[in-house]
Amino acid sequence: MADNSTLASTTGSTGLADSSIFDSKVVETSKENLCIRSASCVEEEMPQIETRVILVQESGKQEELIKALKEIKLPFVKMESVEEVKSLDSPEFENVFIVMDFQDSVFNELYKADCRVIGPPVVLNCAEKGEPLPFACRPLYCTSMMNLVICFTGFRKKEELVRLVTLVHHMGGVIRKDFNSKVTHLVANCTQGEKFRVAVSLGTPIMKPEWIYKAWERRDEQDFCASVDDFRNEFKVPPFQDCILSFLGFSDEEKTNMEEMTKMQGGNYLPVGDERCTHLIVEENIVKELPFEPSKKLYVVKQEWFWGSIQMDARAGETMYLYEKANTPELKKSVSLLSLNTPNSNRKRRRLKETLAQLSREADSSPFPPQTPKSCTKSTKNSTPVPSKQSARWQVAKELYQTESNYVNILATIIQLFQVPLEEEGQRGGPILAPEEIKTIFGSIPDILDVHTKIKDDLEDLIVNWDESKSIGDIFLKYSKDLVKIYPPFVNFFEMSKETIIKCEKQKPRFHAFLKINQAKPECGRQSLVELLIRPVQRLPSVALLLNDLKKHTSEENPDKSTLEKAIGSLKEVMTHINEDKRKTEAQKQIFDVVYEVDGCPANLLSSHRSLVQRVETISLGELPCDRGEQVTLFLFNDCLEIARKRHKVIGTFRSPPGHTRPPASLKHIHLMPLSQIKKVLDIRETEDCHNAFALLVRPPTEQANVLLSFQMTSEELPKENWLKMLCRHVANTICKADAENLIYTADPESFEVNTKDMDSTLSRASRAIKKTSKKVTRAFSFSKTPKRALRRALMTSQSSAEGRSPSSNEKHVMSRLASTSSLAGIPSPSLVSLPAFFERRSHTLSRSTTHLI
Repeated sequence: MADNSTLASTTGSTGLADSSIFDSKVVETSKENLCIRSASCVEEEMPQIETRVILVQESGKQEELIKALKEIKLPFVKMESVEEVKSLDSPEFENVFIVMDFQDSVFNELYKADCRVIGPPVVLNCAEKGEPLPFACRPLYCTSMMNLVICFTGFRKKEELVRLVTLVHHMGGVIRKDFNSKVTHLVANCTQGEKFRVAVSLGTPIMKPEWIYKAWERRDEQDFCASVDDFRNEFKVPPFQDCILSFLGFSDEEKTNMEEMTKMQGGNYLPVGDERCTHLIVEENIVKELPFEPSKKLYVVKQEWFWGSIQMDARAGETMYLYEKANTPELKKSVSLLSLNTPNSNRKRRRLKETLAQLSREADSSPFPPQTPKSCTKSTKNSTPVPSKQSARWQVAKELYQTESNYVNILATIIQLFQVPLEEEGQRGGPILAPEEIKTIFGSIPDILDVHTKIKDDLEDLIVNWDESKSIGDIFLKYSKDLVKIYPPFVNFFEMSKETIIKCEKQKPRFHAFLKINQAKPECGRQSLVELLIRPVQRLPSVALLLNDLKKHTSEENPDKSTLEKAIGSLKEVMTHINEDKRKTEAQKQIFDVVYEVDGCPANLLSSHRSLVQRVETISLGELPCDRGEQVTLFLFNDCLEIARKRHKVIGTFRSPPGHTRPPASLKHIHLMPLSQIKKVLDIRETEDCHNAFALLVRPPTEQANVLLSFQMTSEELPKENWLKMLCRHVANTICKADAENLIYTADPESFEVNTKDMDSTLSRASRAIKKTSKKVTRAFSFSKTPKRALRRALMTSQSSAEGRSPSSNEKHVMSRLASTSSLAGIPSPSLVSLPAFFERRSHTLSRSTTHLI
């Protein structure tokens, strides 16, 4: 018999809330009729029904449960056996049975009898929240999956699927057969099928079956919810589940990293060509053709599929990322077509001239607006031709505007490509980074972009309405206070930003994939986020150098002269706020070593913002920058290129003073070239007659003549490809461009008359030795070495000849010697002249082949 002594009577409306969740396949007519009727009809046709709780067997012994029922003011009665169910039937009560175990025989009997059954966690949860008992058409043990709509895919065993569906119902979830936008979770037993693809496209979490089993194990935890991120993320289907990957075209370091990521994301990897592989990941920028014919079952995809899958935390669709053979760039093809073999030297020069002209047109293509007359407006600036004769001040002003425009584009890329997507809400798989991490990484980049956009616009107005008296210094003085405000916080905390990126990249695979995807986009020029974020650190010193150069080309009468000095001073004020202690002393030491090693090295090489990047040993292949076959050392700095040749042991070499321990300089300075003068880097193809060669297309800013410098690398430890990429990267950094790879072109050696065949021959070495010896003798008897007595005598002879007196034989000898030394003295030292002037005097033949840009 039921224990009626614990029956508590209550008055008023029922305590059972009408919050039932109906499944599409279940039809319960009596309950639907109850829901459909209006409240007024129920009150007129049926008497008021009160909810009563029946504590079945062990549940009646739970004091905590009884206390909870009293708190929500529900009458309850204890029941010891199933046979008592019929005796408890009453038209005055709606019975709700509480069962401790949903797997015993008592529960099965109540379920077959169509009784309403709930578990103790439901009552405890309602008592804690002060809510009525939920109405459910099925047995409800707990509410850990309440309001979740679940769909299943990939299950072939009916018994397993029925078990999972039952558990979801017991935890308050709803099942849908077809996938739609209302489904909150997809439980997948494989990574194939239409439901899986739709879930990925909608960003719906895709779960393993273990998610449901583990949630059921925690069914008695009162505050547990199966949809919380920490619990749900443990059972997400990883992107590479059921995938076996192989990688083609990647470096050993990249391949190792991607293999580790594959394991972390639930996949496996095998060598390229293994028949068990499901995917072949290809580095599309390296691999031009596959080494084998792939099977129909093998997906051949770009690396973006790999990183995109990790970023979205689900296996991406392969059809969008299928690998296709890349076409040869048009420019490279055109350069090859120009390689026509002909014995006619005039044709060779003509081809060389046409090739240089083509490369020059490519180098000059930029968004920079041409110069317009003062009366023209902005709308006509793109159609106005640039004057044929441009002042040096105009050239520097043009470079200042062009680099400022490129810098603004890079800042916009950082924000639009990195910051905005990271801050975007509702991302697939949840936020990639926390808000505080995003703030630490990007800092005041938006403020810097805002100020420099205004500076760029003002410079553009000035250039469009160009006049020599226009003041560029006023523009930077106008924004000096803003620069002082926005730059120090970013620069001083740049190391923290860098460390945050590195830490998050290691700890968060989705962020690592996000960076990899964006780095491969053309807007970034294959640069990492850290490489892009260093631009603000480099920008102010670069602007200061340009303003200094502008001041040099500004006349004393120009009012902008004093304004530029003030603007430069304001930039220095900004830079004094930057913590100079963070600079490594080793970088400065390397520059001092270069200065001591290179005789005649310019003093302005020493700069606080400059650092040595790479040293390369080469041999000159042309007549420039020095004689063919001479050993040339190239020192690549972050903003310039020092060119020096091996020093000859000339007669009368200057000796070091006593006590000087540093060894004498082994190199002789030729030229210190700003990287902005390098317009193109030519990668000369490997042939039998040409090995390890490259060339530079150079154009000084105040000249319109192009110069070609060709070299052969002799450094064995540095591959040519790595050197050229390094050089292009720093050239792009100097001119504030992201697309560094557009600066490098592959060309045939015949197009530029470059060969290395005779570099190591005995005859060639002897010829160069004779030439060097000749130069030594010439320098030994140069004008600077002529004794004073001989010079005085020569001058006296010259005067007497002018007066009409015929010179003696001895005097004739002195005059002839004076003429020769005077002609030598008329050639300045290469270290004292500009690069174009030096090149022009060096070779008449090559100057005829250079191209004047229009």
